[in-house]
Amino acid sequence: MKKDFEKVVLTEKPKKTIGLFEKYLTIWVALGIIVGITIGHFLGDSIEIISSFEIARVNIPVAILIWLMIYPMMLQVDFTSIKKIGKKPKGIVWTVIINWLIKPFTMAFFAWIFFSKIYAAWIDPAMAGEYIAGAIILGAAPCTAMVFVWSYLTDGDPNYTLVQVSVNDLIVLIAFVPIVGLLLGITDVTVPYDTLVASVVIFVVVPLVAGVITQRILLKSKGLEWFKNEFLPKLKPMSIIALLVTLVLLFAFQGQNILNNPLIILLAAVPLVIQTYFIFFLAWYGGKKLKLKHAVCAPAAMIGASNFFELAVAVAIALFGLQSPAALVTVVGVLVEVPVMLSLVAFANKKKY
Repeated sequence: MKKDFEKVVLTEKPKKTIGLFEKYLTIWVALGIIVGITIGHFLGDSIEIISSFEIARVNIPVAILIWLMIYPMMLQVDFTSIKKIGKKPKGIVWTVIINWLIKPFTMAFFAWIFFSKIYAAWIDPAMAGEYIAGAIILGAAPCTAMVFVWSYLTDGDPNYTLVQVSVNDLIVLIAFVPIVGLLLGITDVTVPYDTLVASVVIFVVVPLVAGVITQRILLKSKGLEWFKNEFLPKLKPMSIIALLVTLVLLFAFQGQNILNNPLIILLAAVPLVIQTYFIFFLAWYGGKKLKLKHAVCAPAAMIGASNFFELAVAVAIALFGLQSPAALVTVVGVLVEVPVMLSLVAFANKKKY
C-alpha cells in the first residue's frame, strides 16, 4: 500500500493555476473603466491636451504605453523554432487557416449584422461603421502572449504552441494591413493606409526587432535560466501597468459617451462573445476531424478564439482616435475575453482526448 501511495504521489500532476493578473484581468479592466470614466467626467475638456501629442496621427503617450505592453511579449518569441514546422505541419496549417482565412471575415460578418442591422435603432449608420471597424481590427489580430497561458492550462504542447504563435507573428507583419484594409473598405470606412502601415511598423516591427536584439544579447551574456526566471518576470509588472494606464486613458476620453449611453458596452460585447465561441468550436472540432492531438488542437483553438488586443487597441487609436467607437470596441474585447476564454479552457479540459 505504501508503494501504491508513493506511486500516486509521484505521478499525480500538480494542479495548474493562472497568474493573479491573468485570472482577474476582467476585474482590473473593469476598475480601469471606472477610474477612466470618473477622470473623464470630472476633468472633462482639460484632459484633451493629451490627445494633441501626435505624430502622423499616432498618439505619442499611448504609443509609449503600447510599446511597454508589447515589448515583453516579443522577448518571448523564438523564431528559430519555426524550422520545426516541417515535421508536424498539420496543426500549423490549421492555425493559419482559422486565423487568417476565416476569423477576420466571420468577425466582420457578426459585427455588420449586429451594429448595422440588429442595433440600427440604437446606433446611427456613421457610428455603426466605426464600431464595425473596431471589431474588424480586433478580429484580424490573433492572440500571442495570453495563448501561452491558455495552452498551459489545457496541457498544450508548449513547443508547438511557440511555433504556432511565432508563425502568426510573422504573418501579422505581412497580412494584417491588407486584410484590415480590405474589410474596412467593404464597410465603407475610409482607410488611411499610411497610418495603418505606420501602426504595424511602430507597434509590431519596432518592439519585435528590439525584443530579438535584447533576447540575443541577454541570452549570450546571462544565459537562458536567468533570462526566463529573473529578467522576464521583472518585466511583467511593466506590461500590466502599461495596459491598465492605457485603458484608463481610453475610458477617460470615452467617459461622457459611456455615461450618456451605458448600454453600448453590452451591445458591443455581444457580437465579440459570439465570435469567440464560434471560432473556438470551429477550430476545436475541425482539429479533431483532422486528427490533431489534444496538445496541438487545444492551443490552435485558443489562438483563434482570443485576440492580440494590445495591437488592436493601438491600431484603432491610430486610425480613429482615442475617443472613437472603434477604440472602445477593442477595449470591450479585453473586458470580455478572459471570462469567455476561461470557460473555453474548462471545456477543453473536460473534453480532453
